[in-house]
Amino acid sequence: MSRIGLTRCLWAAVLFGATAPAAAQLAGETSAFTLAGLLYLGAGLWVLPAVIRRPPTRRALAMEWRPAMSAVVAGGAIGPVLLMAGLARTDPATASILLNTELVATVAIAALFFHEHIGRRVAISALLITAAGGVLTWQPGAGLDVGAVFVVAACVCWGFDNCVTAAVEQLSPQQVVALKGAIAGGANLALGLLTAGWQLGAVETVAALAVGAAGYGWSITLWVTGARDLGAARAQVVFATAPFIGAFVAWTVFDDVVTAAQVTAVVFAAIGVAVSVRSDHEHEHHHHGVVHDHEHDHGDDTDGHHDHGHADEADRAFAGRHRHEHVHEPVVHAHPHVPDLHHRHDH
Repeated sequence: MSRIGLTRCLWAAVLFGATAPAAAQLAGETSAFTLAGLLYLGAGLWVLPAVIRRPPTRRALAMEWRPAMSAVVAGGAIGPVLLMAGLARTDPATASILLNTELVATVAIAALFFHEHIGRRVAISALLITAAGGVLTWQPGAGLDVGAVFVVAACVCWGFDNCVTAAVEQLSPQQVVALKGAIAGGANLALGLLTAGWQLGAVETVAALAVGAAGYGWSITLWVTGARDLGAARAQVVFATAPFIGAFVAWTVFDDVVTAAQVTAVVFAAIGVAVSVRSDHEHEHHHHGVVHDHEHDHGDDTDGHHDHGHADEADRAFAGRHRHEHVHEPVVHAHPHVPDLHHRHDH
């Protein structure tokens, strides 16, 4: 697995997990839709300077608007609505446990519809982390009912969102987050205002935007960039450690009581991530010619995909990690790989 992709997804989990307790503190102050809207708008504000500096090209929008919008609608609009419908019809204990199915949904959708190689290690990792999530969120009285169906459906929407977002090539991660922030944030905030009115003071509003900037904007940007190096399934395996990081923050910052179940869950999650790290595989495969725009590094090009030159090799813009539109010629070769942007093929 790409070391930088793994690191980015871990940092994304740290940011999301660390801000989750803060978001929970704000949840009692306003409606879920209003809070979700402010969090997404905060994410959009975080990436706005980067998008202004480098707006999407017409070619990129023409090629990617359909998958990008389908991800925004599924993950930012339909998913939250289904979750709200589920929370209204089921108990919190059941909902908390079922939210762990987002990882399973992501892995299944990635394998079945996006040609990602999963393999035994990733499957075991997903099961371990999902089980750990169940241990972490288990409460007496949980049971299945019609509300549970809505919660699982929300997780399927987010799994689809994860897979589509990871496969978007021409739009930068910041541009993807900006779309989610503007559309999902605006829609959720409008629903919140229509259903509950404005309930927050100035301090709480700024706090919600700040939490959204770090826990959604910065976090999702890191996850999208990492997912392009790892594939959606592996990226989500790493990101699924966020609740356990949130539990650690709750222990250390908010002085929550540490329980044996929580410690057990954290250990299982750590083992799950460790198992997934060595999940690359090798076989002869064929690459079709393609023109795309994404971040890459010529100094870390072990598979020969980014050995192209530049018009001005002395330009510092091309040193280290950088992005620009580039061409991949058709090639057949064999090397260890994971389902990143260049290796989504059938097996």
